[in-house]
Amino acid sequence: MILVPITYKGGVYRHDEILDLIEDMGGYIIQKHMIAQEVVLQALIPKDDIETLRQISRPLTGEVIFAPLVGTEIAIVSMSLEIHHLPHASCDVAEYLRAAGAKTNMVGLARGFGKRIGLLSDEERDVINEHDLAIYLFGNFETCIKQKMPTFRRGVHTPIIVTGGPSTDALRRIIDPPVAGYVGGLGRFMHRTKEAPELAKLDDILNEVSRVLDSRRAEIAKDPLSISPARLMDVILEKLPDIHDVTSPVPVVVQMDGVRVKLPYDPFAMQLKDIEVDSGVPISSVGDIRPSRMRDYILVKIKPFSETSLMV
Repeated sequence: MILVPITYKGGVYRHDEILDLIEDMGGYIIQKHMIAQEVVLQALIPKDDIETLRQISRPLTGEVIFAPLVGTEIAIVSMSLEIHHLPHASCDVAEYLRAAGAKTNMVGLARGFGKRIGLLSDEERDVINEHDLAIYLFGNFETCIKQKMPTFRRGVHTPIIVTGGPSTDALRRIIDPPVAGYVGGLGRFMHRTKEAPELAKLDDILNEVSRVLDSRRAEIAKDPLSISPARLMDVILEKLPDIHDVTSPVPVVVQMDGVRVKLPYDPFAMQLKDIEVDSGVPISSVGDIRPSRMRDYILVKIKPFSETSLMV
């Protein structure tokens, strides 16, 4: 069964019917937003059932939109926390990807500014590696990007997309070895993206992110995961009562190859390891459980079928 990421937008009235329908289809609700009298659901549903969901939601004035980034966590890496790097470009990219379904986290580097100073600490590198993809938002100068990029990619294993003021062709030329993706013409600017050419650049980033993540999904499909990350999220929400005390809007973040559980590692890791995803199959059998470098959360990376010989 192929699960497809979608966003449902509709009124609060009778939206519980949509929730039940998605679960009956064998889908998963990744996130639910209640905004005044509107509900927004980010979900994964079977590909063959999209039209059924559209037909049932039509009388409820609901809308079903394909959202390619649902179930992914992306790091937006800004070169510094200074005003000339933040907030506009970083915030606009993060918000745009969030609207497409991604969970985005801002990573402001402590020593990322200036080609003579640019450094990446071990903690920053580890945080970036915990994500499905990282977007590096560089400035306007080719020489600066060329000199800093070898430092900023060292030890980073997650796919990287580079953006900056130079053209896309220029970025391809100056970055060696290549990274996963490039979007040129988007450097530093001191205003929000409102004009059509600026919004088109955000579309370019979305398309490039979708392309890179689709390629990664294809790689994962060659050796499938032992359990779907969305199903693992459901198991944790059902069998770990303390997760419902978390005040975050998303207590369990779904990634392409795992989940991030927003509970402290030391008090809850052992409980999490012993939770059964199926009869006699604990989470520790299908995933690696380790502390996250982000606020001491718990990170679960699901093992592939070739390693566990399990499919649950």
